[in-house]
Amino acid sequence: MKLDKVLSISGKPGLFELKAQTRGGFLAESFIDGKKIPVSMKNNVSILSEIAIYTYTEEIPLRLVFQKIFDKEEGTKSIDHKSSKKELTDYFSEILPEYDEERVYPSDIKKVLQWYNLLISKEITDFSEPKDEGQTADGQKTEDTKEK
Repeated sequence: MKLDKVLSISGKPGLFELKAQTRGGFLAESFIDGKKIPVSMKNNVSILSEIAIYTYTEEIPLRLVFQKIFDKEEGTKSIDHKSSKKELTDYFSEILPEYDEERVYPSDIKKVLQWYNLLISKEITDFSEPKDEGQTADGQKTEDTKEK
């Protein structure tokens, strides 16, 4: 599963998988308990593939931050998101030394590490960039690509 199917819903803990579109929104399944919930367009929803982290020079896509953590931890979980503020900021500085400390708060770091650990626990480790127009890495069309 790619990060473009993984959602964060404001006010709801954890992450969700986009399952289906409905008339008034969509259906999402929780990574934590597996329950499916309807989500209306009124909810504040973020797609993980669209989130970026501020640095002093640019915004780094969240998928690249996840990849850096994945590489550092050799595919295993990172430190616990409930670690002390100092441990979290020190760890994040190792991963992304150029992150903007004024705009990336400790709560943001907690969320990134919590999400990363949840993705790893669900064996979601593909942090590559989504391919355009439904093509695979070798240029082949995927099943859901429609002919124009």
